[in-house]
Amino acid sequence: MTLRFAEITAPRPDKESLAAGHAAIAARLDAGDRAGALAAWDQARREYETWSSLVHLTFAQDTTDRDAVAAREYADALAPEAATHETALKRRLLDDPDRAGLEALAGRHVVALWQTDITTFDPVIAAESEEESRLGARYTALLAGAKVSVRGNEVNLSGLAPFAEDRDRSLRHEAEAARWSFFAAHGEELDAIYDGLVKLRTTMARKLGDATFTPLAYRRMRRLDYGPADVARYREAVAKHVTPLVARVLDQRRAQHGWDRLMYWDEALIDPAGNPKPIGDHDTLVAAAQEMFARMDPRLADFYAMMRDGGFLDLKNRPGKAGGGFCTAFPTVGAPFIFANFNGTHHDIGVFTHEMGHAFQCWESRGLPGVDTLWPTMEAAEIHSMGLEYLTHPHMGLLVGDAAADRYRAMHLISALMFLPYGVCVDHFQHEVYASPDATPAERHAMWQRLERLYMPWTDYGDLAYPAMGGRWQAKGHIYNSPFYYIDYTLALCVALQFWVWSRRDPQAALDAYVALCARGGSMPFQGLVASTGLTSPFAPGALEAAVAEAAGVLGL
Repeated sequence: MTLRFAEITAPRPDKESLAAGHAAIAARLDAGDRAGALAAWDQARREYETWSSLVHLTFAQDTTDRDAVAAREYADALAPEAATHETALKRRLLDDPDRAGLEALAGRHVVALWQTDITTFDPVIAAESEEESRLGARYTALLAGAKVSVRGNEVNLSGLAPFAEDRDRSLRHEAEAARWSFFAAHGEELDAIYDGLVKLRTTMARKLGDATFTPLAYRRMRRLDYGPADVARYREAVAKHVTPLVARVLDQRRAQHGWDRLMYWDEALIDPAGNPKPIGDHDTLVAAAQEMFARMDPRLADFYAMMRDGGFLDLKNRPGKAGGGFCTAFPTVGAPFIFANFNGTHHDIGVFTHEMGHAFQCWESRGLPGVDTLWPTMEAAEIHSMGLEYLTHPHMGLLVGDAAADRYRAMHLISALMFLPYGVCVDHFQHEVYASPDATPAERHAMWQRLERLYMPWTDYGDLAYPAMGGRWQAKGHIYNSPFYYIDYTLALCVALQFWVWSRRDPQAALDAYVALCARGGSMPFQGLVASTGLTSPFAPGALEAAVAEAAGVLGL
């Protein structure tokens, strides 16, 4: 199949076209044609999601473009209207006494998702939903417009990465000082944006019958087979089994360098010899990846060639571009798109392989019947992304050079161990924030400080005043724009490490199981997908400890 990103289009909807489309679907239901109505609705949702993805991708590619900003604002304003129609149709379908017939057409899991979805939106929260999107975009644009200077180099926040992990300790400190000076200068605005988001989300939850936003957030994330109590036990396991291990890792590094204290700006330098870097620039890395996937599996190689040749990659960092990386998709054609910000560090490889995992899953599951099954819930989706990071380990010599391949693999494992305490800290922080929505900004910063000492007691900010007073969380966009979407990474990491263990013993079997999991898309809830692959749920006793112990053993820790 020859696909070109530049050729993908979708009709621009408006209130009238949305209403007319749903009226036509309702008419089919009135006529007794439930199968035809579901098919028409699925196509309409694919077209709407393709259009919305194009609009939001274009904005992320240049947050300073006035037309892109206007288009995003239009899409954000229209989203509650689309949600109103969608929720009404789901309610009508679910009210039909022939539930067995509906499940036979749409699938039992999809019907369960719809049952959850109808509790997350009502026209009474339309205004708050639009304002939530507007505030989130304000945060994105604020960070995307950051300009900081390091040793005479003006860069954006993504461009700080090479300096922040340089072997020169003074340069690392300077880079972090530059980063946090930006956040300090905009601290009041960042606090105001988040305060607005917390209060908006709490208002929405209460209008929908919840005491706090947390239950609504879990339903918005479509978490069907676990809840806050399960997550709390998982966080406790990380604090018990991972935090002490990471403390030992960091103390060993301190001793290796002969430092009296390990500072915050030392944490990013994982390899004492210097973190391995890609073998070349953007073009070199993109070309080398083709050979890597060819060595792994023809399915991956063919897919990547389509992405590269079809223009479905935007990986270069540039001014005005939103930070971070993500994978979006256009369900009318089944194709994904990878967005990233290469900066010449090992993060380029991590982000690239991560987003390629998302993209490959999207491609493998594109033929599933129904838009609700094209993507799994987010913690399951992160298995595909993190899983591919580890399945590419044997071929890292192509991306960092053979001499640095072992060092990269060790660094990647250590990074995973270090990430787990941070990831659960982000999640725990949000649970506390939304339990006390009227807390002041200062009280929220104090919450972060307390939890940081619990999960990451080694953190020493020195003279970096802003993160030292509890401001580090403001650099994490998920906290602003994707509430409660962060524990997902840690849960998926527990499963991805199991794929890694499997691949060390039987690489082809592990890869085949991975491809099969990708093809299942969102046809099951999280724990069902994990079990279908023969792996163990992170919530099962001992699952986290076993995965972490394997990594620690390989690292000799």
